[in-house]
Amino acid sequence: MNLAARLRPRDINEFVGQDHLVGKSGIIRRMIVAKNPFSIIFWGPPGSGKTTLAQIIATELKADFYSMSAVSAGKEDFKKVVEKAKINQKEGKQTILFIDEIHRWNKAQQDALLPNVEQGLIILIGATTENPSFEVISALLSRSKVLVLKSLTIKELEQILKIALKDKARGLGKHKKQLKDDAKELLLRLSGGDARIMLNALEIAVEDYKAKVITDEIIKEVFQTRSAGIYDKKAEEHYNIISAFIKSMRGSDTDAALYYLMRMLENGEDPKFIARRMIIFAAEDIGMADRGALIQANEAFDAVHKIGMPEAQLILSYVVIYLSQAPKSRAVPNAMGKAKNAVYELPNEAVPLHLRNAPTRLMKNLGYGKDYKWSEKYVGPIKSLSFLPEKLKGRKFYNPAEAKK
Repeated sequence: MNLAARLRPRDINEFVGQDHLVGKSGIIRRMIVAKNPFSIIFWGPPGSGKTTLAQIIATELKADFYSMSAVSAGKEDFKKVVEKAKINQKEGKQTILFIDEIHRWNKAQQDALLPNVEQGLIILIGATTENPSFEVISALLSRSKVLVLKSLTIKELEQILKIALKDKARGLGKHKKQLKDDAKELLLRLSGGDARIMLNALEIAVEDYKAKVITDEIIKEVFQTRSAGIYDKKAEEHYNIISAFIKSMRGSDTDAALYYLMRMLENGEDPKFIARRMIIFAAEDIGMADRGALIQANEAFDAVHKIGMPEAQLILSYVVIYLSQAPKSRAVPNAMGKAKNAVYELPNEAVPLHLRNAPTRLMKNLGYGKDYKWSEKYVGPIKSLSFLPEKLKGRKFYNPAEAKK
């Protein structure tokens, strides 16, 4: 069992951070004291204590606790929990089901939770790093309390660090290692508010290095190894950073875009994944304002595929600078959105007769293809007829003025 698992708080009084939830007037503490649990969606960054809080709630309430990951758990796993919950209900015992990364479950899977939550058969605690407004179905949200967790502060991380170094039973106290001030500052900063990252890095620094004093050089080496757990490569981390990357290019902040690019690459992100996102960005956020942007992004993907790392960094950096500094226009997605809305508004409008193909005599007699001219001088319907169905005649989706922004 690694350090982070060994040091997991056993009750609410050992829990560090999230004082707005577990403090004297915090909603979780009040819920435990009242012994009146309700379904919860924990929304917060990795390493902020979502899983730990779920376990503490179950322990404090003496409830039957089941944990599953939405990435790997399926229908049969859920059915087993429901069957056990039915037995518990008859015995007067509560059942808490914790679903990590609940945003990974599709609508049908989330729908299956509803009747069990509604009937009180299961108390659901879901954890997500994604905005639940977009990732969790509204019916489930309305039956749960969304509680927001924050990244741990430097002071809170320092408190956990002190325990880890001194505790001989569950921590690293038996090694009698010292952490220099500059090394501690670096460790806290590189952990990025994630207690799990900090503890995993500390464990490597203590157990894999013979030095009795841990220096900043050791901390730097530990983080450069990218050992398992130091950089969270789960989907949420990918999308958090790629989101910041895209928004930086959209805002024409070249330096920020380059920083997020290097952050992804240095932590093992697939360069082709980044290149694909830049192709989408070129069409969506630059579009007609710079017709070369899509060509550049597409060529970059091909070049990255051919060259590979580490030289592919140069290609990606080049195109990031190009896309960041290019003029921006939302003309393409705006036009696409308007056209899509028109389809939903008028989904079954008949194609005008003059635009229909007329491969048979009957069709020609019915007016198919009539009044459509195709010559060297003119292509299209004559007599001021429209390419669009009658009810959409004159409707504009693409605005050329937007393309110049």
